[in-house]
Amino acid sequence: MTTEEGGLRERKKRETRLALSHAAIALVLERGFGNVSVDDIAAAANVSGRTFRNYFTSKAEAIVAAHIERGQRIAEVLRERPAGEPLWDALVHAVVAQFEPPPGRAGPPDDRYSSALQKLLAEPDIQHEVFRAHAAAQDELTVAIAERTHTDAVGDLYPQLVAAVVSTGLGTAMAHWTRDPTRSLVFLLREVFDRIRAGLPEPH
Repeated sequence: MTTEEGGLRERKKRETRLALSHAAIALVLERGFGNVSVDDIAAAANVSGRTFRNYFTSKAEAIVAAHIERGQRIAEVLRERPAGEPLWDALVHAVVAQFEPPPGRAGPPDDRYSSALQKLLAEPDIQHEVFRAHAAAQDELTVAIAERTHTDAVGDLYPQLVAAVVSTGLGTAMAHWTRDPTRSLVFLLREVFDRIRAGLPEPH
């Protein structure tokens, strides 16, 4: 297998994972976590139940996979930013780019969406997977920051600390948005990182 063929295969696998994750999220928000089966998700993504199980061990893992994908993309985009760009400018761009609404998207979600999202995130299985996803994304971001700052991802405190701050800032913005999804998540993210960059001065 050539490098190009291997890259194409990995991209297709990644696309399938994401398609299954999006299908799982859409169905669970519509019907409720307990009212959606693995076979329902597979059918919505136009694959077999066996294919689903090749990628995920549970509904919760499938649902959180989209979040894992965003974490991977943050690290990838950071690596693609210009070398001379200030680190925090590059980090904010890499994070915000993953949450920009697609062109032509409808208006803000309604109250039913907000309620369904809150119920979904309250599921213990989902909370467990989200915790794992945050840890994996933070580790990957640590490596990308270390590469950019010419530090050691394991031996140096700096890349670990920056990645932890980014992860906490992202989690804080997401938590606020979950309580009121009618607000702009992109605006919340920019506000969070503006405050972090300013050194978190006390509010007046």
